[in-house]
Order: sequence, then C-alpha cells, then structure tokens
Amino acid sequence: MSACAPTHRTVDDSQQSKPVRQSHSPPPARRRRFHVAGADVSASIAVFLIALPLSLGIALATGAPLQAGLVAAAVGGLVAGRLGGSPLQVSGPAAGLTVVTADIIQRYGWRTTCAITVLAGLAQLGLGCLRVARGALAVSPAIVHGMLAGIGVTIAVAQLHIVLGGTPQSSVPDNLAALPAQLAELQPSSIVVSTLTLALLLLWPRIPGRAGRLLRKVPAALIAVAGATAAASLAGLRLPKVDLPTWSSHALAGMPEGPVLGIVTAVITTTLVCSVQSLLGAVAVDKLAATREAAHRTADQQTRQARPTEAASHQTSSARKATADPPTPDQPAVREPSADPRGTTPRVGRSNLDRELLGQGAANIVAGSLGGLPVAGVAVRSTANVHAGAVSRNSTMLHGVLVVVAALLMVPILELIPLASLAALVMSVGIQMVSLHHIRTVTRHREVLVYIVTILGVVLLGVLEGVALGIAAAVGVALHRLTRTRITHEVREGVHHVQVRGQLTFLAVPRLSRTLHHVPHGADAVVELDGSFMDHAAYETLQDWQNTHTAQGGSVELTGRRAGTQTAEPLASPAPGAERSGVTGQTPVADCRCRPWTPWRNHQCEVVPPSAPPAPSASSEGAPTGASTPPGDPSEDSSETAGAGRHQESDIERKERQEAPGRPDATTTAKTPTHGTSSTYGTCGTYGTQASPVDLNPGGGPAAHNGSGDGSGGRHLLRGITAFQRNTAPHVRGELARLAREGQRPVQLFLTCADSRVVTSMITSSGPGDLFVVRNVGNLVPLPGEESGDDSVAAAIEYAVDVLKVRSITVCGHSGCGAMQALLNSGAGNTRTPLGRWLRHGLPSLERMADDRGTWARLAVRRPADAVEQLCLTNVVQQLEHLRTHPSVARALRENGLELHGMYFHVGEAQAYLLSEVEDGEHVFDHVEGVDELRSPA
Repeated sequence: MSACAPTHRTVDDSQQSKPVRQSHSPPPARRRRFHVAGADVSASIAVFLIALPLSLGIALATGAPLQAGLVAAAVGGLVAGRLGGSPLQVSGPAAGLTVVTADIIQRYGWRTTCAITVLAGLAQLGLGCLRVARGALAVSPAIVHGMLAGIGVTIAVAQLHIVLGGTPQSSVPDNLAALPAQLAELQPSSIVVSTLTLALLLLWPRIPGRAGRLLRKVPAALIAVAGATAAASLAGLRLPKVDLPTWSSHALAGMPEGPVLGIVTAVITTTLVCSVQSLLGAVAVDKLAATREAAHRTADQQTRQARPTEAASHQTSSARKATADPPTPDQPAVREPSADPRGTTPRVGRSNLDRELLGQGAANIVAGSLGGLPVAGVAVRSTANVHAGAVSRNSTMLHGVLVVVAALLMVPILELIPLASLAALVMSVGIQMVSLHHIRTVTRHREVLVYIVTILGVVLLGVLEGVALGIAAAVGVALHRLTRTRITHEVREGVHHVQVRGQLTFLAVPRLSRTLHHVPHGADAVVELDGSFMDHAAYETLQDWQNTHTAQGGSVELTGRRAGTQTAEPLASPAPGAERSGVTGQTPVADCRCRPWTPWRNHQCEVVPPSAPPAPSASSEGAPTGASTPPGDPSEDSSETAGAGRHQESDIERKERQEAPGRPDATTTAKTPTHGTSSTYGTCGTYGTQASPVDLNPGGGPAAHNGSGDGSGGRHLLRGITAFQRNTAPHVRGELARLAREGQRPVQLFLTCADSRVVTSMITSSGPGDLFVVRNVGNLVPLPGEESGDDSVAAAIEYAVDVLKVRSITVCGHSGCGAMQALLNSGAGNTRTPLGRWLRHGLPSLERMADDRGTWARLAVRRPADAVEQLCLTNVVQQLEHLRTHPSVARALRENGLELHGMYFHVGEAQAYLLSEVEDGEHVFDHVEGVDELRSPA
C-alpha cells in the first residue's frame, strides 16, 4: 500500500503534520455511499399517499392533462429534493399555483404553458445565482398571506361547480354569477361523492382513543379519496372519472406562442408565486424541524432522568475528564448524542435559501420540458414529511420514486377515482388557505387593510395585479404610520411638558413648532420624545428652539427612550417635574456611554475586561486620597462636580476604597478622564427604581463582594443606603409621601422568580406603587391547599385580588432558572429539605413538558436553546393554569374581567417575551415589540 486511509482519531499537535500509519490494523471498512434511514422510508410513504391524490386534483383544477400533475410531483421529489437547499421540504404541483396556471392554459394552451414553466425555471436560476433569496422574504407577510388566501378563495369557488356536477368558469365573478344556475341543475351522484369525501377529510383526524392514534397515521386525503372511490364503485354510480391517456400521447413543451408582453407577464407571475411560496415554505419547515428537535431533546432529557444514578455518574466522569484534559483548539469538541430518544434522528441543518431557489428553478426546467405543471414547495406535504420523522432529503426523493412507480403501474386503479372526489379534496385545500391564524396575526399587527386589498385584487383581477395592489397598500400604510405623530402640551406642577409620540419627520415640524411656541419664555420645559426616528429638519427645529428658550432664561430638558436623546444643559437643580421622568437634566450627554436604560447609581458605563491587570490604587502609589474613587460613586457625579457643593466622600466609602486595592471597581484606568471626571466609568442619572448599587461584572461581581468573609458585603449595603439617602430620596420623597397618605393601589400582581438578575422594576419600567410583587424560587404557584402549612403565595394572591383589586396578574419566568435546572436534574428530588419540598410544586410543569399529548410552549423567533429553557417556558404556562384554580382568581376572572399574562425574560438577551397566543396547540411567546396590545390567555 502506498498510503493508508486517515483515521478519525484525535492526535496531538506534534503529530498533526505526520501521516498516521497503522501497519498492523485491518484495512478500514468501506463506507456505504448511499444509506436510507428507516424514518425516511416511512416518511416517504406517508408523503406519497398525500401527494398522489393532490397532484391529480390540482391538475384537474388547472385544466391541464392529469399526467402533468404526476410529472410535477415526481420531478419535484427527485430534482428539487436532490438539488434544493431545504432537505425536508417536499416540492410538487402546489395549490397556490392553480389560479396562475389555469389562466395561462386558458390563454395560451398547454404546450406554451410548459414553455413558460421552463422560462420561469431559468428566471429562478438567475435569481438564485444573484443570491437574492433573502430579499424575497422582505415582502410583507400580509401580502403573502393575502395572496394565498385570494388563491384559496378562487380555487374553492371554482371547484364548487365540479362538486355540484357542473363545469367551472374562468374567473371568480363568472363562477359566482353562474352559481344560481348550477344550483338549479344539481347532480345527486356528484354531491354524494363530494360530501362523502369532505366528511372523511373532516372526521378522520378526529377519531378518538388509541385506535384513532393508529388510524391517523394514514393520511386523511388518501382515506377520503379511497373511500369515495370505493363507495362510488360499489354503488355503481356513473360519474366522470380520472382519464389517464397513454404516456406515448403525453404532450411536451413547445415553442411559446402568443404576444411577447403576455408571455413575459406570465413568466414573471409564475416565477414570483413559485419563488415566494417555496422560500416561505422552507422557512416554515425550519421552524417545524426546530420544534421537533426541541421535543426530542426534552424526551431525551426525561429518559436520562429515569436513570439518575447513571446520569450522575456520566456527568461526574465527563466533568473530571473535561477538567483534567480540556479540549484544545485542534481537538474537536465532543458532540452531544442525538436528541432523538431512539438515538436515530440527527440534527437537520437550516435551509440554504439561495440553493433552494436554484433547486426549484432546475425542477421547473425539467418539469416544463417533460410536460408537467409548475413546481413549488408544498406546505401540506412538507408538514407531513416533518411530522412523519424524516431526517434527510432521501425521504423527498423516495416519494418522487414512488410517484413514478404509481404513474407507470397503477393507472388502472387511478382511473377509478371520481373527479368529484378530487374536486372536493382540492376545494378543502383552497378553504384551508384562508387561515384564521393568519387573519389574527395581521389584525394584531394592524395590517388588515393590506391583507384585504391583496385578497380582493387576486380574486377580482389576478395574482400579479393583486400582489401589486397589496404592495401599494403596504407602502401607503407605512407612510401613514411614518407621518402619524401625536404632539401634546400640558402643564404639570408649573412645568410645561411637550410629548411627541411617533416618528418625528419634517412633515410634523409645523405642528411641533406651533406647540413649542405655546411654551412661555423663561418657563421650565420638558420635551419627551417617544419615537425611534428623528430626521434632520426636526432635529434642527428642536435644537434652535432649545437654544432660544435657554437664552431667554428658561430651562429645557429633552428625554426619550434612548440615553442619547437627552440634550439638556447642566442645571443647578432638577426641574420640578423631572422626578417622574427619571432624568434630572444634570448630566451632560457626553458623560454617558451606555444605553438604553441605566438609571441606577452604580451602573458602570464601561466595564474593565476581566483579563486586564488591575491598576494600582491611589493609596498604593502615594496619590492623594481623592484621586481615585470607585466607579459610580456619588462623588464622581458630574452634577456635583459642576458646582461648589461637591460631595465629600464619607468615612465608610474612603475606608472601603482604601481596603480594596485589588478590586477592579476601586482602581483607576490609563484612559484620559472626560468632562472633569477622574474615571472612564460614567454615571448615568440620579434617579432610578433600583437604588442599591449593582455590579455588572459576571465574573466576580456579587461573589467577590459578598463571599469574601471580610465584611465587605455590609459596607456595600451601607454605601448603597448612603447613596440612596443622599441622591435618590430627595427626588422620590414627594411621591412616597403621597403613597403613604393614599395607600398602595397597584394595577398588577407580578409573580416572578427570586433570581437576583430579574429586576422587576427595570424590565417593566415601573416605580413605587405600580406593582405588587411576589417572588419565590422558580416563580411557582402551588395549587390551593398544596403549600403544606405555608400559604404565603396563596395569601398574597388573595390579598392582591380581593383587597387591592389588581386588574391583571403576570407570571414571569426567566432564562437560566436554577429551580428548573434542579427539576430536570433530580425530578422530585430530596423532599427532606425545604428546597426539595418546595420544588414539588414544579413537578406538573415537568410532567407537562414530557407529555406528548400536551401543548408545547415555544418562542416565536427561535426554538428553545435547551431543555432548561423549554421547561422555563412550559412552567409559565403551567403556573398560569394553577393560578386559575385559586378561588379568588377564578371569581375575579368571571366577574371583574381580571387578566392573566405569561412572560419570559431572557437575561442574556435583555429581551422580554409575552405569551401572545396558542398556535397549533403550542403556546407562543412573542417579542414585546411584536405584540401591539396585551391579550389575556385566559
């Protein structure tokens, strides 16, 4: 042998450059070049059973030869399945192309339609080479959903005529006009077969019990068509049936004939619909696959929990190995085992959209050349493929092979199918394309107008015209939102407040100028900007007015969502109304380097990297005592260094600083101080709901301060209290005095975890008197009577609902919850400890996540990162159900309109997610930015 096959064994760095020879080892076994997993085989059969009747039905609906549907299904499976970028997406003749193809066939004939399909495929190849697939997803979802819904309406109305025993017309208005005459000439046999088909489609997935679970593995479409065919044959009904001519007479593509402009329009329309439907389908398949993987990981986690001793031993040995021999950059990390509990399902990668566009283009070229319908990704078949357990593109290709076999060998059986049954099947698909979930989504995002305009355009004018009208409507809605700016002016406690809500552009400048003109000369003014965009004209208007008003003896304070919007001049004292806004106007913008929310006193705008060596303290270098102060220390506040009343540090602060020379927050840096400060750390405001100092250094923050045993934790507390009394208390004293007189009247009960990283006032932008907060380990709500002698949670709920009359209750979970991790690791745990007994109230959440029949909880933007996050999400949903069982809550839900909300806060992302809806049996947590208004899941 001249060379040995390289092994896959990890070698040391010194051996990397030398070939590895094992002279005494047997020759390596040859790898199998083609291997089909059993899951792919079963999935391909399930998809084939769905694709066969649907392909014939779509060909019937378009008016094309019925063989064309089979050709498209086979080519979609073999060509698009092999070359496409979405391994689990199944392509073929799609219902979304029915209207477009039917119109082209009626205008230009079948052979020209095949040529148009080829040209559309070439156009898709060009778009794929230009790598514009991601750009196609920039189309508003309301336009896409409206287009599909309009196509669905067109299909359903047209197929209704065949169901009734007639012939459809060319357009929806013509079909609706001919419907009364068709109802007067009903064909009883067609109605019977169609009704039977629809009944089987509706009832088959709803068969209860264990038998139903077994029977539902057979697709409802196959059962419906097969049942209707058998009934028609046994009853001897004379109906139009499938007619498949011999393949020798099958018409192939010819040279396009017709007006050039019409041909170009047809090519553009076909390309647009095929590409958008395929790309959106690929994205949807990725979400389905991610959800399936999350379910498998959770099941695998539960399986490992069933063997706690073995799992603990495995984790201990893995930890020892990782500690003793950590992986080097040249050594590949050890991959986790498959997430499938059976250990056979590998992880499916995300779709390559540009490659998917190339694959779809190649499939359309082949399909058009062979006389097939246009090809696109099909949602029904792709969903069935994922749910059937497919693990690779082999399932899609095998389904194409089965379609070829059926087209060649099952012609006598296919010719028994009544056309009325296929029409009923396609009509049901058209009705399902008008999705109630999509309607709720566009309603929530206030895009109903775009949706309706697109539907009406597609139904009345055509697909391309409807999409163009939808784009125009979307642009109009966007411009309306951009120009819709509310500007209000009110006086509170002698301070003039000008509030600007919305985008501030040149179109709003006249109204802004009129409002600012109403502010008297020399008055204190606060301009609150509640928007995300300000153009140059609006900026200059505000800047000029601010300079003029300040020159006339007035004070101006600009506040907004971002710290960078504050442009106030340093003031000798805070404006009387600034306490509630959270900004005093005493800190120039240039001093703050952090955003968007940093109002606590000891926030560090710039954190020293953990790897940076600590700078020597001032005391060790012989510098003056005041030369170095901890970051965020009140003595460093620019508002106090600006005047003669500079704060003198207390004995406690001085002693703490001098005794902690090695701490990063007690050192100076080599950077040049700015704006009179002696540290690169800036302070970001003097008022905040979080008065105590916060250390943001995850490496050695709280542990370094509190776990040293030298009493620094007590000094840290004293320092925080001192800072509060000196800086924050004067600003909140009036508000707290009012609350003391009037009593608390919170609007919401907020139940969350005791984790120190979850700061309720920060993530809800609330202040004193706003929230009634209940915190415990794991944000658990024990069922009534299950607290084992400690009714603290139930008492807090009863007090909040019956006494304080809160209007809503929020259960908030968070990422990285230690209680959920403990539940996953130990289940019931050790009930001999208080913590173990408390965690028993989280077992229903664990059981809910492990139950295949239960509803899942997920994020709208991505799949859960791991089993811990999946359990954190599921726990929020479960605790909401526990909450509804408490008598006071149940009574308030019935009588007082109490609202219940679920929330998930991702600590690392600083992102809040709200439980917005239930989609396909899953509880979905969506971005707060994506939820226009709160809806109670109750």
